[in-house]
Parts: sequence; structure tokens; C-alpha cells
Amino acid sequence: MRPQWLIFMSRRAVKRSVLPEQLITHPAQLAACLTHLAKSPVVGFDTEFVGEDAYRPQLCLIQLATAEQLVVIDPFSCGPLDRLWELLLDPQRTTVVHAGREDIRMCYFQSGSPPAKVFDLQIAAGLVGLTYPVGYAALVQDLLHLRMPKSETLTDWRQRPLTPAQVRYAFDDVRYLLPAYQKLTERLKKHHRLAWADEEFAAAVKKALLDDITVEKWRKMKGIGALDRRGLAVARELYLWRDQLAERLNRPPRLVMRDDLLVEVARRAPTKSEELHAVRGLPRGQEAAIVEAVQRGRALPLSECPEPEVRESEPPNIAILGNLLQVVLTDYAGRHRIAANLIASGSDLKALARSYLNGRALPDVPLARGWRAQSVLPELLSLLSGETAIRVANPHAAGPLELVELEPDEESLESSDTATARAVETKTTVIPPLPGELSVLPTPPQESA
Repeated sequence: MRPQWLIFMSRRAVKRSVLPEQLITHPAQLAACLTHLAKSPVVGFDTEFVGEDAYRPQLCLIQLATAEQLVVIDPFSCGPLDRLWELLLDPQRTTVVHAGREDIRMCYFQSGSPPAKVFDLQIAAGLVGLTYPVGYAALVQDLLHLRMPKSETLTDWRQRPLTPAQVRYAFDDVRYLLPAYQKLTERLKKHHRLAWADEEFAAAVKKALLDDITVEKWRKMKGIGALDRRGLAVARELYLWRDQLAERLNRPPRLVMRDDLLVEVARRAPTKSEELHAVRGLPRGQEAAIVEAVQRGRALPLSECPEPEVRESEPPNIAILGNLLQVVLTDYAGRHRIAANLIASGSDLKALARSYLNGRALPDVPLARGWRAQSVLPELLSLLSGETAIRVANPHAAGPLELVELEPDEESLESSDTATARAVETKTTVIPPLPGELSVLPTPPQESA
């Protein structure tokens, strides 16, 4: 049985900061808040919204944190927010978020621009060796050793008045942003990765905004691969028509017309409104507009119709090399205290192996750009080229592998017989590498005492 004092400690309440808290529901309160905010070089930023039944999410709350206070703004009653967005667009001010894609997009929707200088805690955590991606509560636990309740994640933030539980949750969502920012900034400085972080934050902002562009999203619809080029052109026109209608109606596109129905209409390519009656579930009153979209796709010259996406089967050697690069990448990440999945994905590694084996330029993936290209890519390329090999140096260590630099070409061109003879001496089976192929060094046997 645990001691009584230990039981008490495990049930202690969540420790909260002692910063003043203000719920802003009136324009005069907002004006005073913005005056204070203008003096703050670092601001924690979060939003609450509802997006299930609208074309774009509806902003319901804005939460801010400065070094002096916590603020929750009710956009339904506090008046225009133009000045707030202007403050976030100031490049002299750092906006701290956690997994801030939707918060960045919300600022963009409201003002036409994202926050000028973003610091994303989730990305920073991965750059200093913490789990990536990591939830806000888990990050607060890791960095600050504090537990956070998460009781209002599915609440309807449009309802008024707000409940005390909702208000407490809203304050908690920004309560620890700045303390976590300080901790992570210190670690980034220690590892000399502030420049890496800035590069990642800028890429995250760009990706958040590009995700709002619908140009190629139509290709993600299920069943689209069964269409020919003409059918793809029709599907694309229908997709763009549906997106424009959804924006006018302020409804999610899939509630205007389901993806499977859109693909089915593209397959049938009707020329008259009456032909649509055979398809159940289409939006009422839109038959003429649907046929017009179909006609636009059918009228395109075949040369301007989209090409089908060709998915070639992956050669076995690409899969093997991709897996081996993943092992080396994981070892690198462990040695340098950085989240491996933040460096590169499995598809990125396969793309690298594919481009190397085919003698092509480096693929257009994050691994081939910026800090990754400078710090990580050379290690992977040296392995692909056969300049280095890996061996198990210490199977009991957290990082059990070791990269070994190989001798020049003479040894790599060693005959199969010589390699086999050496294998007998070391009691290890070795497949001698061909010129330019990747090799794995055996672990020399331990001498008996």
C-alpha cells in the first residue's frame, strides 16, 4: 500500500499561474487590452471555432497571453477586431501557438495575412528531441511538470452565455504558452537550432495557407482513379463549381454534394438535366448548373484535360533502401536529439533512394532543402554511395549503430572470393558490394579472454 502522503500528492490540483485573467465582452475592454498588447513583444495566441457546418470555421473565441495577463476575447460582442489582427501582423511581435495551423488560417481568413512571426511549440519540441507531434497537455507535462484538464474539447463555442467551465478551459489553453516558449527557446539556443526553428515555422505558415487552395484537392476524391482524362476534366469542373456554391451557401462542400455523387456524375457525363434524375442525393435546384459544369469539362481539348495519376509498383530494392535509410535516420535523430519524423517521412526517403539509383537530381522534398540538406542529407547520401557503412557498435546502447567510413575503391572492388575468405576468418557472412552499391560492415568477433 502506498503511503498516505503519496496518495495525497498524486491527487493534488492542477497548479495554475497567478496572472490576472480578463474576459473581454465590450468594445471599451477590447481597446484597453489592445493598448496593453501593443507593448508586448511576445504574445500567446489561440482560437476556438466551430467548422463542422460552415464553409469556413466560425470564430467563437480568441485567447491571448502576455507576460502580465491572460485574456479571452468574445468576438460576438466586443466589436471589430481589425486592430488585433494588425498587432499580430507586426513582424516585431512573436506570436506563440501550439500546433497552430488552424489559428494561422483563422488570422488569414480574418485579415488576409497570417501572423508575421510565428513560434509553434509543437515544431520546436520536435527540434529538441521531444515527441513530434505532441499534444499541448503532454507538452506542458514534459516541460513544466503540470497536468492540464481537457474537459471542453467537444463543446459548442457558439453558445452564450459561456459556462464557467468553458471560460476556465479557454484561459488554460494559453496559460502555459509563454512558459513553454521560454523553455523551448532555451533548448533551441543550447542546440544551436534557432535558425532551424525559424525555417520550420515559415514552412508551416506557408503550408497552412496553401492548404486553403483547392486546385488539386479534387484528385483526393475516392473513385477518381477510375476516370479517363475526359472524366477527370469533368470531375475537376464539378469540384470547382461545388466549392464556389459551398462558399456562397457557407456550408461544407461535402454537405452540398457528396464526393461519391460528384464522381458518379463525372462518370455519366450527362448532357441534359433530366439525366440527373437517376442519381439520388444531388442538391435540388442545381441540375442546370451541374450540366453546365459537365459541359465545360467535355468542351476542353484532350490535350488540356488532366493526366491520370500513374502509380508504378515499387521495386524491391527501393523499399529495402528506404527502410535502411529510415534506420540510419532514426539513429541520427537519437544521436542529435531531434524527432526523426520531423526530419523526413518514409516516402521522402524512398524518393531520395529512387532519384539516386536513377541518376536524377535530388527530389523536391523537405529533406533536400534547408537545414536538413546541410546536416542530415550528407549522411544519407554517403551511405547510398557506398562511402560509409553501418555496423552494430553496442547493441545495449540507446544508439547502437555506428557509421564507418569505407576505404577507397580498391577495397569496394574486392573480388567475391577474397570477401568470402575474410568472412570465414571473422565468422561472418558477407555479400561483397558491387561498385556504387551500399554495404554493411560485419561486427568483428570478440577475442576470448
